[in-house]
This record gives sequence, structure tokens and C-alpha cells, in this order.
Amino acid sequence: MDGFTISNANRFLETGSLDNKSVKLEPSVSTKDAGPSFADTLKEAVNNVNVLHNESDRKAQELATGKSDDIAGAMIAQEKADIALRAMVQVRNKIIDAYQEIMKMQV
Repeated sequence: MDGFTISNANRFLETGSLDNKSVKLEPSVSTKDAGPSFADTLKEAVNNVNVLHNESDRKAQELATGKSDDIAGAMIAQEKADIALRAMVQVRNKIIDAYQEIMKMQV
């Protein structure tokens, strides 16, 4: 068992039971193995939205200058960028709401 220390084992041997309040379980996954942090994930999402917007701008510019005649591709790229931005704004709003709720909590 994770967190089953020697002092907890001695208490178990003496009393015959474990008190859930006195046993401190350690997480089975260390922070090194947990994957990317929330900040890294958020930065990656913002970068992905930026890439979609840059691609949309590039396709619109190519269409406007006559280098391309792919109207459908330009419109699809623009819609992808728009949807990604809207989703990112919703995530930002949820993060701000969660932060405000945490700040309202009394310690």
C-alpha cells in the first residue's frame, strides 16, 4: 500500500485496525510521471490557435493576391480558426470563473 509507513504498520499491529484519519496515503504517480503541467497545456493550446489563425491569414492573403483560387480552402481555414478562438475564449472564461470562486473561499 502506498503511504503505509512503519509507524502506521506499528499502530496496525498494536491496535489491530487502521484509523483512516491517521493514515496518509501517498499518490501512486509522482509529479515527474504526471505529464505536462496545466500551464504547459494551456500554452500549447494558445499556440495551436495562433497557428490556425496564421494559416487562415496566409490563405486569405493568397486568395486576395491571386496566388490561389481555393475559396473553399480559405473559408474552411477561417472557420477552423474562428471555432478554435471561440473555444479558447470559453476556456479562458471558465478559468477566470474558477479563479474567482477560489478567491471567494474562506480559509
